[in-house]
Amino acid sequence: MILPKVRDPRLVTIRRGGTLTDEDHHLLALWAALCAEHVLPLFEAVQPDDPRPRYAIEQVRAWARGEVRMSQSRAAAGHANAAARHLTGAPRFAAFAAGQAAAVAHVAAHALGAAAYAIKAVRAAAPEGEALHAGRLECQWQRDQLPEPIREFVLDDQRLRNHLCWGVFDC
Repeated sequence: MILPKVRDPRLVTIRRGGTLTDEDHHLLALWAALCAEHVLPLFEAVQPDDPRPRYAIEQVRAWARGEVRMSQSRAAAGHANAAARHLTGAPRFAAFAAGQAAAVAHVAAHALGAAAYAIKAVRAAAPEGEALHAGRLECQWQRDQLPEPIREFVLDDQRLRNHLCWGVFDC
């Protein structure tokens, strides 16, 4: 569970009583999609004929562009998660990263889930003894992709929710 019991108002849209602007919500979604896409080959290597995680990433990007409704992206998230259920290790975590990314359209806090599952995927795919190093490199890569308007906020969110996200943001 990557979501805290008490929701951070910075991750709740203004129209729902929080402080998150639509523009920043879209930036979070696009960053989450980038994190998930970065590890998607780990899923596609073992499930090349299953388009659900890639489709989920496409849907959240389409949502951020205003081309699809939130409910379409959220539904795609569920399908990506279903693609993960019978798998283990890196492919499973990569599919979950895609599901979390697509869920950002519904709940912005899932952006951190996409990043965390992507790091877990990289760790699981790493050669024995190299998982932590590989995870740190992925974490740093993700941070390098952060758009400036949301950078400090995401870094603070990582610090606050790192304990809920398996400690993967210690990079």
